[in-house]
Amino acid sequence: MSIHATIYGDHFGIRGKPFSLLPDPDFIFWSKNHRRAYSMLEYGLVSFAPIIVITGEVGAGKTTLIQHLLRSAPCEFDIGMIANAHGRRGALLHWVLTAFGQAVGERVAYVRLFSQFQEFLAARAERGHRCVLIVDEAQNLSMPMLEELRCFSNLNGADSERLQIVLVGQPELRETIDRPKLLQFAQRVAADFHLAGMSRDAVHDYITHRLGVVGARREIFTPAACDKIYEASGGLPRVINQICDYALVNAFADDVGVVDDDLIEQVAADRGLRWHPGQKTGPLLSIASRAEARAKRS
Repeated sequence: MSIHATIYGDHFGIRGKPFSLLPDPDFIFWSKNHRRAYSMLEYGLVSFAPIIVITGEVGAGKTTLIQHLLRSAPCEFDIGMIANAHGRRGALLHWVLTAFGQAVGERVAYVRLFSQFQEFLAARAERGHRCVLIVDEAQNLSMPMLEELRCFSNLNGADSERLQIVLVGQPELRETIDRPKLLQFAQRVAADFHLAGMSRDAVHDYITHRLGVVGARREIFTPAACDKIYEASGGLPRVINQICDYALVNAFADDVGVVDDDLIEQVAADRGLRWHPGQKTGPLLSIASRAEARAKRS
């Protein structure tokens, strides 16, 4: 149990820390946006999409969705996960093999490593397994590394799907894929979704949900406080968690049992947060649609 939870847990009649910044699938909240994002992820997997792209702002809840997938994926899926990959082209293959638990020798030629990867995928396919490579923080991938991933997607057999690639990252990932030099990559993206911030009502439900997970039996945040949290966070779960955690600490210090809007304004000011009530994100064209539009223009 964290120090903060020990400090204010008894005061509010809760156990554990309801607003941790760690991506914990035990606390997952299925807002409309998160449910749509996960449905698109599931659709991509069951429809054998070669490449799936999930983007969202920092703290939108992307990694929590991936953690839920890791926990609930069928046993016939072999999942390898890379977090924050970086480096030159060629180094990526080392990351990939390691993610799938394959031993990688030092100073082994790229051709030999590529052959090792092919053999691994073929062996898993023979046993009825499909490999899913998840790359988190994929906005850090360079264009050569993305092109290398596209080449990996060519390793599927004529009669079996051996490898699917899931890229999870910030909006810059879409901007990179949108470049003309990555047209072939964009055309391989068969499922994609942009995870925006939650709505005002969803933020209310999110706060209630997380408190309920740790045993809260009464209202701790007033509706007006939840409105202020929405306006200060833009509906992003990580920012909501930061605000709520600090608010609970301050409420405990002030020996009050309810967090109101005045306290949230104080916390937001202390944290230097900007207010953006009613912020909305416009609809985004799918990566495939943009690729088709570019092809028509050229």
